[in-house]
Amino acid sequence: MSKTKEKAEGKGGKSKKMLLIGVGATLLTAGGAAGGMYLSGGVTGKEAEEDPNRPKLVERSDEPAEAPAEGEEGKVVLKEGTVSVKSDKQKVDPKKFEVTYVALDQSFTANLADGAGFVQLGISLATYYDGKVVQNIERQSVPIRSAVLMVLSQQDAAVLSTPQGKQMLQRDLTHAINDVLRQKEGFGGIDNVYFTNLVIQ
Repeated sequence: MSKTKEKAEGKGGKSKKMLLIGVGATLLTAGGAAGGMYLSGGVTGKEAEEDPNRPKLVERSDEPAEAPAEGEEGKVVLKEGTVSVKSDKQKVDPKKFEVTYVALDQSFTANLADGAGFVQLGISLATYYDGKVVQNIERQSVPIRSAVLMVLSQQDAAVLSTPQGKQMLQRDLTHAINDVLRQKEGFGGIDNVYFTNLVIQ
């Protein structure tokens, strides 16, 4: 009887040891993961500090606009009051924030996808963010031009001649330009692309 009791206690002792080892390994893994996240800045116990170089939204004011911040033609940055946001993908209320239009100097000409014609257009970019986005556009003008030409070369003449096709082109250009700015500068900030001239032949 005592041998049976010892065997039962021996089996129970082994399973308790295995359970403790399993719990210990789980705690060790979780502790390592938490430590790694802390050291990499993933969890700090406080909100991550905002990058002071990140573009900021420009609040709309009822006061007359001050002189442009940039001295170049076609580039206007209004009023300096700013408020920051965490993502350039956020919807912006146009009643609260000032819009800045940046006209791209040269027009674009590209063959259409079906080979039956070409498109020529001029565009202006709209942003609700401060002069940093305007500077980013100027600095990345070559990759922006390339992205615009790539989008244009994928267009179909029949689709592009419809109002819906033109709206789709606006969206495609906005996404392409924001992608370039995010890759090169870490922030997009373009709300929309507007046509200043558009010829399809």
